[in-house]
Amino acid sequence: MVCTVMNTEPLQTLRGLVALAMTAGSFVSMGCEPDLPQMDPEVHSAEIQAWQVRRIEGLKAPTGWLSVIGLDWLEPGENSFGADSTNAVVFPALPGVPSRAGSFFLGGGTVRMEVVPGVQVTHEGEPVTSLVLSSGEGGRPATAHLASLRWQVIQRQDLIGIRLRDTANAAIEAFEGIEMFPVSLDWRIPARFDRYDPPRMIEVPNVLGQSSPQPSPGAVVFRVGGKRFRLDVTGNPEGRSFSVVFGDETNGLESYGGGRFLTVEAPDENGRLYIDFNRAYNPPCVYTEFATCPLPPPQNKLPVRIEAGEMGGHG
Repeated sequence: MVCTVMNTEPLQTLRGLVALAMTAGSFVSMGCEPDLPQMDPEVHSAEIQAWQVRRIEGLKAPTGWLSVIGLDWLEPGENSFGADSTNAVVFPALPGVPSRAGSFFLGGGTVRMEVVPGVQVTHEGEPVTSLVLSSGEGGRPATAHLASLRWQVIQRQDLIGIRLRDTANAAIEAFEGIEMFPVSLDWRIPARFDRYDPPRMIEVPNVLGQSSPQPSPGAVVFRVGGKRFRLDVTGNPEGRSFSVVFGDETNGLESYGGGRFLTVEAPDENGRLYIDFNRAYNPPCVYTEFATCPLPPPQNKLPVRIEAGEMGGHG
């Protein structure tokens, strides 16, 4: 346990503090970071390597970020789509993609797609001529397919658009992996969870210049180089893990200028957890210009170099 105790306290009081520190969960009230057991370095390294393999597989998957080739915000009313450059939403001129494939109609938060007769657009394997892609009432948007293309609706506050993927995108085959900082147990840091009761709402900005309130069940408190830092997390207070968007002084140099993401496991019953920066990963904006990535809130910009996790995207 990492604590600071004044040496001017009487011995009896000091003994009392030590006894208190040995009780379950007392490190939270004392503002201490827990002294948790570390992993075997080889086991840890193998886990990070396996995690990185899954990361690369996810990026290269048909629904991964390397397949994203377009994002067009819709205007109210009719928005034509197809390979011709005069369409409101321009698709790549691939085999099987006509100059005019149909139209997206936006109204009242609902997006309806109407397909030109004879164009082979499908949904869940079945041909469609008309399909509500998003009703504006929540739920998962429908995905439509044409040749190697697939698309669905995304919404960012008052912006509603079409995100386009190409499962045969050349970027998938050309992808050579992700450069990483050296894996080190020094960056798997014992931490405590400072729970917010009730959860706080924190403002999370994004690359579109928007900001949206997100529920934060608490903050992860930890030390780097003897200095204490904290990061607000987001997610379900009862969930098994939380999400973190953070910045540090490697951003724009070795790592992406817009910060990185991290998932942390929920704390144990005594508020203890690890924050493993070896698992810090790049936002999708590193891999496609058509993502709408969140950015670190001001309180999550760390004035220290976090030399762990994914590198690259020095923008």
